[in-house]
Amino acid sequence: MTSIAYFDEFSRYLASERRLSDYTLRNYQFELKRCQQDLGDTPLWQASSKQLQSLLAKLHRQGLNARSLALTVSALKGFYGFLLKRGHITLSPATALSAPKQAKSLPKNLDADAVSHLLSGTGDDPLSLRDTAIMELFYSSGLRLAELAALNIEDIHVEAANVRVVGKGDKMRIVPVGKMALAAIAAWLTVRMSDNEGSALFTSMKGQRLSRRSIQARLKLRGQHALDTPLHPHKLRHSFATHMLESSGDLRAVQELLGHSDLATTQIYTHVDFQHLAQVYDSAHPRAKKNGNNQ
Repeated sequence: MTSIAYFDEFSRYLASERRLSDYTLRNYQFELKRCQQDLGDTPLWQASSKQLQSLLAKLHRQGLNARSLALTVSALKGFYGFLLKRGHITLSPATALSAPKQAKSLPKNLDADAVSHLLSGTGDDPLSLRDTAIMELFYSSGLRLAELAALNIEDIHVEAANVRVVGKGDKMRIVPVGKMALAAIAAWLTVRMSDNEGSALFTSMKGQRLSRRSIQARLKLRGQHALDTPLHPHKLRHSFATHMLESSGDLRAVQELLGHSDLATTQIYTHVDFQHLAQVYDSAHPRAKKNGNNQ
């Protein structure tokens, strides 16, 4: 039986039993036929694991990106899995195949003007005061969504101008908080609805701890209103990191501020004491400076 006949049988299986879309079927057919062409005289269904590994390496050298290689691997694994199921082969040569990891795309950060516009001209009603405090703290200190949602009032230290954060792996870190964020938090606390435990920093209008989903929804709404685009908490965190790096050039300090052991580089995590972090923060963060010095 020829490879083309197996390809056609595989496509009929995907369409009738797996009910995959025509788009996916065409992609799989293209990938399998390209692999067969590169293998030359060796029928694809008889290829060895070593031949498939060499084939992927060749495609990578030709400039195929990680996403395309992942599709190739998926097509091959599906094809050989089908042949196994139908009894055409007894062992899949694609079992050990893997594509390069796809790079995680970071959200586009906001420039300083966009952040300023986002955080200016907000209302003085309780809902607006709370949302402004949330956004100021996200941008001021680069917190993760889960970290901010879990904050209690006692985690904010006004005199020291910092916040105690419990991050991934229950690792605690101390992060500076800018003056404008502290002012926004103070304004919110004057109208904050108490929760049952009386400790949550950010609460709903019913006095319950604000959920992550609610925070996401409020930021999305604020972004659409102020910037004509949805806003996600991580965009403010990413903007914080970008602006800090641009201003200070101190990657290790920003790694510490974010609670990262690796900030999108292969840099080895290095401990930086809090005094140095505070100095870098005060000199570099746009909203840590006095109003007269803001740019």
